[in-house]
Amino acid sequence: MRHATLRQLKVFTTAATHLSFTRAAAELHLTPPAVSIQIAQLEREAGQPLFDRIGRRLHLTQAGASLLRSATAVLAQLHAAGEELAALRGVEGGVLNVGVISAGDYFFPTLLAQFCARHSAVQVALGVCNRDELIRRLDHNLVDLAVMSEPPEGPEFAAAAFAAHPIVVIAAPEHPLARARRVPLATMAREPLIAREPGSLTREVMDQTLRRARHKAAIAIEAPSNETIKQAVAAGFGIAFMSAHAIALEVESKRLAVLDVADFPVRRRWYTVHRRGKHLPPVAQAFADFLGAEGETAIRRLVPPKLRALWAD
Repeated sequence: MRHATLRQLKVFTTAATHLSFTRAAAELHLTPPAVSIQIAQLEREAGQPLFDRIGRRLHLTQAGASLLRSATAVLAQLHAAGEELAALRGVEGGVLNVGVISAGDYFFPTLLAQFCARHSAVQVALGVCNRDELIRRLDHNLVDLAVMSEPPEGPEFAAAAFAAHPIVVIAAPEHPLARARRVPLATMAREPLIAREPGSLTREVMDQTLRRARHKAAIAIEAPSNETIKQAVAAGFGIAFMSAHAIALEVESKRLAVLDVADFPVRRRWYTVHRRGKHLPPVAQAFADFLGAEGETAIRRLVPPKLRALWAD
């Protein structure tokens, strides 16, 4: 393995974790053929297959499992060395390796811009995904800091709340429920639902709400994108559970309406999360401190007047 590259090891460990070249390509911002080429080169270097391809599914060979253990250790040591060097440089020259759930798309870039305006030499490595995937990235040390609404349970994680996060139910403005007041959960639950995938925050809130109403979800469309869901709701396919952060423009332009549903909005909190015992790089600690001190105020400034009541205590 004298000629194996760090890039090949990174591609291999990502593919081995997902057992999918396609998902590895998406995470690494590569094409699936590029992943296949890197794996093929590494297999030639190893002198044996690293994956068994049975039907359409991938499985690690014994050699692949052995290499995964070694490659993970090598990459972890390299990451630790980078953190130590960044610590010597301090906040101004570090890399902020942070992940956020997709609802953060609508305010997080503004917070990053404010932070980076004070620390102009900071580089940002940003990952956006659903909650389950973000926890996986924390587990595998792929991000230093995570921003999410429902921190994982367990003593291995440290979480700190910094801002409110309302979850609402939305519909097209012409939907009959858009004019109703205090819609009962049972009435709302009978409507066709446009839902995020399992593992997302809004899907979790939806499932909990329907269990409370003792109704089974009537899912008309399941989509992994808030934008797709908003378009489907505006087109009249059904209603959806949505982060209030995600609908500011559509409510202002009257393309979407927030339903007045009993026990809504569901008020969650935004948290910074990292693995307990992990030595946060100075830039990650500085960003967590910034969110704790100024995140709530900065987010509320982005809320349009029509939605400000959702943030009221």
